[in-house]
Amino acid sequence: MSERKTVEEFNGIYLDLSKQPGKVKFAEAGLAWRPTGGGGGENFALDGQQFTQCQWSRGARGHEVKILLRDSGLIQLDGFEAEEFERVVKIFRLFYGLSLEHKDHALKGWNWGKGEFGKAELAFNVQNRPAFEIPYSEVSNTNLAGKNEVAVEFSLPAGGNETGTNDHMGGARTKGRKSGAGKDQLVEMRFYIPGTATKKENDEDGEDKSMDGSEGEEQHNAANLFYETLMEKAEIGEVAGDTFATFLEVLHLTPRGRFGIDMYEASFRLRGKTYDYKIPYDNIKKFMLLPKPDDLHTLITIGLDPPLRQGQTRYPFLVMQFKREEEVTIELNMTKELLEGKYKGKLNARYEQPQHTVVAQVFRGLSGKKIVQPSKDFVSHHQQSGVKCSIKANEGHLYCLDKSFMFVPKPATYIPFDNISVIVMSRVGGAVSASRTFDITVTMKNGAGETLFSNINREEQKPLEDFFQAKGLRTKNEMMDDSSALIAAALKDADMASSDEEVVAARADRGSADEDEESVDEDFKTDSESDVAEEYDSAHESSGSGSDAEMADGDAGRDSDPPEVAERPKKKAKTSK
Repeated sequence: MSERKTVEEFNGIYLDLSKQPGKVKFAEAGLAWRPTGGGGGENFALDGQQFTQCQWSRGARGHEVKILLRDSGLIQLDGFEAEEFERVVKIFRLFYGLSLEHKDHALKGWNWGKGEFGKAELAFNVQNRPAFEIPYSEVSNTNLAGKNEVAVEFSLPAGGNETGTNDHMGGARTKGRKSGAGKDQLVEMRFYIPGTATKKENDEDGEDKSMDGSEGEEQHNAANLFYETLMEKAEIGEVAGDTFATFLEVLHLTPRGRFGIDMYEASFRLRGKTYDYKIPYDNIKKFMLLPKPDDLHTLITIGLDPPLRQGQTRYPFLVMQFKREEEVTIELNMTKELLEGKYKGKLNARYEQPQHTVVAQVFRGLSGKKIVQPSKDFVSHHQQSGVKCSIKANEGHLYCLDKSFMFVPKPATYIPFDNISVIVMSRVGGAVSASRTFDITVTMKNGAGETLFSNINREEQKPLEDFFQAKGLRTKNEMMDDSSALIAAALKDADMASSDEEVVAARADRGSADEDEESVDEDFKTDSESDVAEEYDSAHESSGSGSDAEMADGDAGRDSDPPEVAERPKKKAKTSK
C-alpha cells in the first residue's frame, strides 16, 4: 500500500451482522460504510478519534475487524479475506496510530471457562482464548435464576420487519439491534457460576475493610458478583436521566410478586427481590384500568410487545392490583420548564389521589398511551364491570370493553371483537350445576382456536346477551336447545308417572287376591325361617318336620338322647369362665 494513498476501500463487508453487504472506506478522518445492491439502507460514518482499540479474528463470513470506541461501544466489520490482513494492519497504524491485535478464538467446544468483563463486551474465555463475546449493548436484562445461576436476556428488534438498525446497522448506533440480523435469534443464555469471588474496593475514607489486611478485598458469592457487575456494565439497573416518580412495593398478580416502579422519561423500571426489568414505553401496546368486582380493588393491566420474560415463561401482560381507598401524595421530580413544555396538559406537578389513579395518569402522561376502561354498555347483574368465571382451573374476571374482551389475572387473555367468529353459550354439568352456571365459548376467525369461559353465574346471561347484541357479535344459544330437551324429558317422565299410577290402581282393584298371595308368602316365609332355625339346631342332622310345632314336639320327646343333654352344660360352663 502506498503511504500517499488517503483512502482505502473494501467491498463485500458486513457491518454489525447486517443482512446486506456494503463497501467500507478508511481514511484519516475515520471510516464510512455504504450498503450495496440497492437495499435502501442508510450510510454509516464514524470519526477516527473515537477508535481506542482494534482486533482481527475469524468471523461469520470470513475475517472480522472489531473496533472498540471511547464511549464503550463497538462496531464489527465482517467479510475480509485472509490475504488482506497486512493491508488492514497498515491502515490502522498509519491512519489511526493503532496496532491491529490478532485474536484467535477457542475452538475446543468446551462449555466451561472464565468470564471476563471488558470495556464494551463480556468475553467467555477458554484457556485464555475467547470462545464468544457478548456486547453489553445486546443485553436487555439479567436475573439470578438460582443460587449459582445467572440468566442473561438479549435484546430483540423493535419490529417484526426490522433487522438491525435500519436493516443494516447494529449495536454501534442503537442498543439491542444486532440480534435482528436473522430469523432465528438467541434470546437467553445461562451461566452456572459456583463458589465465591473477590471484589477489590476501598472505603471512601481510604480505610481497609478486609479482615486479612489486604486492600479492600471482600469475598462475595460468585454468581451475585457476576450479576451485579453485568447490571452495572450493561446499564440495566440505571436508566439515563432522572427518576420522575417512584411507587414502592406495588402488588403484581402477573407476574406474581411485589415490584417497585421507577418512572423515567422514555422507560419504566420494575425492581423486585429476584428480577429487575427495564421496559421502554414504546413496548406498551395496551393500558387498561379495570375495577375489580369486589368493590375493594382496582386492576391496572399493561399489554407488552415484546412480552416480559422470566426464564422460559413469557408475560404479555402486567397485572397490578391496588386498593381503591389507598391514597398517595406525590410530587414529580421534574423541572418546571419540562413540565410546562413537553408535558403541558399531560402531567401535574403534584398528585393527591388514590394510588391507582395516580399511577394511571403518570403512565398516560409519560407514555402517551390511551387508558382503556370497561364499556358503559355492559353492567353485570350485581352492577359491576366484570363477570366472575374461569379458564380451565384458573378463576378470574371477564371484562367487556368497547372493542374487546379481557380476562385477568391469569392467564391474562385479550380477545378483540374483530377476531371473533361466533360466541356459543352452553350449559354443561349435572342438573344442579346446569341451572346455576353456564359457559361461553369464543371461537376465533380463520381457525385461530377458541377460548372457553366456564362457571359463569346464570344471572349474568341476560346482561351478556344484551351486550353481545349491542356490539353486533354473532352468538349461538345452545341453552335454549337444552331447555327444549329438558322440557321434552320432563313431559316424558310425566307420561311414565301417569302410566305407573294406572298400574297401581289396577292392582288395587284385585280385591282379596293380593291378600291370598300375602298369606301364601307368610307360610313360605315361616317355612324358610324354620329351615334356618333347624340348621342351627343342635339336632340338625336328624330329619326335620314341616312345622315349628312338630319341631318343638320332637325336641321335647328326645329325652333318650344323652350326649346332647350332657354336652350343653359343659359349653355353658366354659362360656361362664
